[in-house]
Amino acid sequence: MGKDLRGKELGRGISQREDGLYVARYTNKYGKRVQKVLPKLQELRQWLADAQYKEEHSNIDFPDAMTVNAWFEYWIGIKKRTVRPNTVRNYTERYHRNIEPIIGNKMLGSVNTIHCQTIMNRMADEGYRTSTIYQTRIALFNMLDYAYQNDVILKNPCNKMVKSEIGKQSRKKQALTLGQQKEFCKVAIGNTYEYQYRFLLQTGLRTGEMVGLRWSDVDLENRLLTINRSMEYRHSTGEWRIGEPKSKSGYRTIPLTEEAVEILKLQKQKNRTFKVIPMEWADIVFLCKKGTPVKNSTYDTMLFKLCDKAGIDRFSMHVLRHTFATRCIEAGMKPKTLQTILGHSNIGITMNLYVHTTEEQKHKEIDLVADALKVI
Repeated sequence: MGKDLRGKELGRGISQREDGLYVARYTNKYGKRVQKVLPKLQELRQWLADAQYKEEHSNIDFPDAMTVNAWFEYWIGIKKRTVRPNTVRNYTERYHRNIEPIIGNKMLGSVNTIHCQTIMNRMADEGYRTSTIYQTRIALFNMLDYAYQNDVILKNPCNKMVKSEIGKQSRKKQALTLGQQKEFCKVAIGNTYEYQYRFLLQTGLRTGEMVGLRWSDVDLENRLLTINRSMEYRHSTGEWRIGEPKSKSGYRTIPLTEEAVEILKLQKQKNRTFKVIPMEWADIVFLCKKGTPVKNSTYDTMLFKLCDKAGIDRFSMHVLRHTFATRCIEAGMKPKTLQTILGHSNIGITMNLYVHTTEEQKHKEIDLVADALKVI
């Protein structure tokens, strides 16, 4: 029986440290010692009771009796309730294409670091890009780490020794140059989706965020836009999926430029010309002439046609977001401010993936320090 600092009995497995915090310990059915430290005794007692109940009533068999395939089905079933459908789809694709052929039929408890590295090496040999191999490593790590965190396996074999920086180098997504941006905007004038393309260049929204935008999210008077959802059309089911933004940081309120406000006003006028708008879509900002949202893939299809017309290399919708970020940095916006506007949880994402230094910008920057570099 443990005791507190005054010598009072606290119950089996619970004690109080000299710093006043309470600690609970127990040994699970695999012989692993589990510990939890909390400031409140009642919360710790509840944690210990819950943990021991789960331990006694768990329906997960000892890992030696469970294959990786069986564990994946259990794990992905939980993920379907806790992460975005896109994430589930990516995990599932990476598992069935790359992970399952190597370790799917192995016993969960027998998977080791060499098996994990073999998956990465096989992908590199088959010509996969580094970015895809990295995504596979994330799926593998998360699947095995859930088993480790729930005491199903004694350690996660997908550790830091497993390298994914192999394979073909991924093509770096580039922002449009200022000249390309002007040429693109010129050929987009009068196009059915002109306002949408221009709006992304003014706000840096993700395509799904723009598609799901509602008039109730728009404050024209104060030039503010609230982002709290993402929407995409699922061709496999023929249905629209309305979900949360990509991450917690995706929930945000951003300021609007005068041009962005003008685009929204023009879109509102355009919507009024539509003969029929179903009630379920009445609050959606960007609609097609049928009074319904525009499918995400439709934007890309039209984008390619406009690129061909402008005589520039084809690019995806996401490049418009890259371009917005690059123009903001070129104009002197602080990276931290840009991070908030883009909805990134980590400023490293903003700087490494979305901000591209153009050749023109390089010349400007070197000219600024030219005098300081002179020594004679």
